[in-house]
Amino acid sequence: MNVIDKLLLRIKQKGLRRTLGAFGKRYVFAHRELLWMERDLVTPIAPNKLRPCEGLHRVDITEDNAKAFGKYFGDRVQTMAELAAEGHTGHMYLDQEGHTVGFVWASTRDYYDRHFYRYTFTIQPGEYFQFGAEIARPYFGSTLTVDAQTALWQVMDAGGYKKVVDICDNANIQALKMHVRLGYKEQGRITHVYDLFGHWRFFRETRYSESRLEALRKPERPVVSAPAQA
Repeated sequence: MNVIDKLLLRIKQKGLRRTLGAFGKRYVFAHRELLWMERDLVTPIAPNKLRPCEGLHRVDITEDNAKAFGKYFGDRVQTMAELAAEGHTGHMYLDQEGHTVGFVWASTRDYYDRHFYRYTFTIQPGEYFQFGAEIARPYFGSTLTVDAQTALWQVMDAGGYKKVVDICDNANIQALKMHVRLGYKEQGRITHVYDLFGHWRFFRETRYSESRLEALRKPERPVVSAPAQA
């Protein structure tokens, strides 16, 4: 399939406006807002209705076992090995066949993201920076999302850390909702990422006061009293 055929197919699937928008963001100008979040490591997570997830076991990610990412995250095998070589703490969850179905990373120092943003995310003493959390599609909606987070929190808490810090793209509504469910709080700052002509990248930081997450919280159901008996 040549370039023209691919373009026409994409227009048919996504529509002209969305196709042109994606083209513009990739090759002309794109602006992303990364919201900074934080959470203590000991406050329990609120009850949830996620489906149970059994039969998995957690393994520390190393250079040698990164090949387990091949089935569900084949494009990330080399990146995972490189992160392990850099000394970051990584947990992956393996199914019964030994395939990685979920993972999460932590950096105990300022984290330079050379694989995606090409930016240094700085942290304060007592904090660690969490990044790269992802699960395979068959496990969407399962407790693996929560289990991977809480297990890492426990390990880092035992290591003397008091707070987890991470960033989330303001356009990623599902990830923002996950942060709400997990009890993260906004730091009130944004790292802006600007891409120009698919080649140059610029950053700046701003502050905000009104919550970006409040609108995503589910309203509490009102308590309905039982009718009084005559």
